[in-house]
Amino acid sequence: MAFDHVDIRVADLAASARFYDTVFAVLGRERTHAGDDWAEWDVWGVIPESAEQPAASGLHVAFWAESAAMVDAFWQAGVDAGFASDGEPGPRPQYRDDYYGAFLLDPDGNSVEAVHHGIPRESGQVDHLWIGVSDLAAARAFYETIAPYAGLHVGREGDDRVQFRSERDSFMLVADGRPSTRNVHIAFEAPDRATIDAFHAAGVAAGYADNGAPGLRPIYGPGYYGAFVLDPEGHNVELVIHETP
Repeated sequence: MAFDHVDIRVADLAASARFYDTVFAVLGRERTHAGDDWAEWDVWGVIPESAEQPAASGLHVAFWAESAAMVDAFWQAGVDAGFASDGEPGPRPQYRDDYYGAFLLDPDGNSVEAVHHGIPRESGQVDHLWIGVSDLAAARAFYETIAPYAGLHVGREGDDRVQFRSERDSFMLVADGRPSTRNVHIAFEAPDRATIDAFHAAGVAAGYADNGAPGLRPIYGPGYYGAFVLDPEGHNVELVIHETP
């Protein structure tokens, strides 16, 4: 299993849509939804902030690129459009021997990367997230609780971080003094309704906040069946299946 979608709240929908249109065009992704309520590029979406849910902050997201040249073009397109660099294109051997990345800041200050390395994915798909947390042990315990249902396992880890991996992507929980990440929605693919039901039951039984019981959500699309639990940092974590009508 893997990410089904990742959504973030944004302060200015038009500005964020322009940023992501700019970088996804280079990565070969077009908008899959455009409207006054949200914008989406396949698995990645942006939603206007609200009084209860302000703009996401402190997040790092990396999108896979087909080549180092595409990474260069991603960065150049962003800078040419007036967006701030967060790291020029180049090798980052501290991550992998073949890791080549470049970084920009989106309009809310989140770090957005294009990366190329030897584990191929679809261009423009989420490669990994870095999520700052205030309590690493508490965050780890939550994701270990849902791991059997979300198809996750622990990857690399250290004193101030732990990685969770799925079949094709990953996220890192980091407690290294950086500000905690705020207001991210992560949805994981599920194979069937029973897994979603079990995920929700396990999360609630472990004391985590229910944010939506298992059920159909036709507002999101026909055959959309999901359930939601809040992690210790307040992020909305979902398991979802898109059933054929």
